[in-house]
Amino acid sequence: MERAGAAGIDSPQIWSLSDGRAGNARQADALADALGGAVRTLSLAPRAPWRWFAPRALPAAGHAFGAGFADALAAPPALAIGCGRQAALATRLLRARGAAAVQILDPRIDPTHWDLVVAPEHDGLAGDNVVTLLGSLNPVDDAWLQRARDAFAAFADLPSPRIALLVGGPTAQAPYDGAGFDALCARIEAMRTQAGGSVLATTSRRTPPGIVDALRRHFARTPGLAWCGPDDGPNPYPGLLAWADRIVCTPDSVNMVSEACATRAPVHVFNLERARARPRRFLDALLARGRIGGMDDEPAAITPLRETARVAEAVRVKLGVFRD
Repeated sequence: MERAGAAGIDSPQIWSLSDGRAGNARQADALADALGGAVRTLSLAPRAPWRWFAPRALPAAGHAFGAGFADALAAPPALAIGCGRQAALATRLLRARGAAAVQILDPRIDPTHWDLVVAPEHDGLAGDNVVTLLGSLNPVDDAWLQRARDAFAAFADLPSPRIALLVGGPTAQAPYDGAGFDALCARIEAMRTQAGGSVLATTSRRTPPGIVDALRRHFARTPGLAWCGPDDGPNPYPGLLAWADRIVCTPDSVNMVSEACATRAPVHVFNLERARARPRRFLDALLARGRIGGMDDEPAAITPLRETARVAEAVRVKLGVFRD
């Protein structure tokens, strides 16, 4: 990944900007790639005081991301795509220099500071320049899944049905505890014992150590794998999505559930009855469409949730960019 302000690089057509957090970078990159054209990815490291108030443009905001980015403003791209609050300041600055600016996620100030704002339905944001979507942007489609199957071809040797377990981390809006997670693992092992097959489990950076330990303990002798960090080798997450016959997710990550629902596998969400506020609105929308179920429910519809191509076309039409 190129750091903001790297010198000696000609300006491509599209810049993808984020604070480097995986969920934000993934959304900006997914939209940029779907639009086509040369893409420059920038991971922003904003300075105080601007990072405290972004995306509000305080005086001298052009220096918020260092001298390199300030110099880069002299040669803006045709299109700047940002995701997250810090990137929203950068896209505002680039728009002022002539770039078309698309901001992903609710910037929490007037969306007219950008040409387009792409926001999930559960944010409740509306406006003439707002494009809404169900869930989050991601690269998962049939071609992406086939590449993942090829990259993790060894998973074909695992017994099926393969249950993928995607574990994030509890939050105030989607809580669960160690006892609840133990119950989830016991339920998954019971499902596997009844049907045969294997379990492919993965954690995230937000997974508490106690949950990681529980996952390893529960599935130590279960056919499959438990990936809990770089010490376990390359992250197999794409392979889990591509080879899963069934997916179980914790309820805390809109990005994770969206990517699970972009596959053609049934998706079950653990503890969804305790989710509230924004995550609950998102999960309720998926429930209403039959795309997910709880642990005791079979999803009624397996139509993949794929919003990225639709949003990319809306950007092309509304901004008149990157059209054939």
